[in-house]
Amino acid sequence: MGASTLYLVRHGETQWSRDGRHTSTTDVPLTPSGEQTARALAPTLARECFDLVLTSPRRRARHTAELAGFADAQDEPDLAEWDYGDYEGITTPEIRETVPGWSIWTHPVPGGESADEVTTRLDRVVERVRSLEGSVLVFAHGHSLRALTARWLGLDVSEGRHFLLDTATVSVLGDDRGQSVVVRWNVAARGD
Repeated sequence: MGASTLYLVRHGETQWSRDGRHTSTTDVPLTPSGEQTARALAPTLARECFDLVLTSPRRRARHTAELAGFADAQDEPDLAEWDYGDYEGITTPEIRETVPGWSIWTHPVPGGESADEVTTRLDRVVERVRSLEGSVLVFAHGHSLRALTARWLGLDVSEGRHFLLDTATVSVLGDDRGQSVVVRWNVAARGD
């Protein structure tokens, strides 16, 4: 087994993330608050040594990586957010007006990605990370990182529903004696 540590950073706040709007392919910029919290990640992340740094190609993730001190992060399309299709820009309560009980974790997404498609691409990320020695840092999105965590742990992507993830937070996945584990979860930067 390769990399023993995978650091996850969710991008900083955008207007749509603040308002609970599903954001996948729409390239919404960070808010001023999102930029500030992304900058606050820099001292925390600077204490670590990363052998590889990857980012979703979406502007909000890439900009977070830059502000956190990782302007040279490599684009990794497989880290993009779950494609919400027809639900792009819509909130969960709005979706539930026509599809009661709807959840990304349990229901289909018309015009978007299936759970199987998300699994396939995130499994490629897990495989890539595990093929390396050392620590890897990724910048991405709420649902994709929650699903990535589930896949790291060998769980179905639907189990990502158990991992609440705020913007501009750091989480750490690793291995403990051959068992995939969550080392730290949803930690806000201290800004020191």
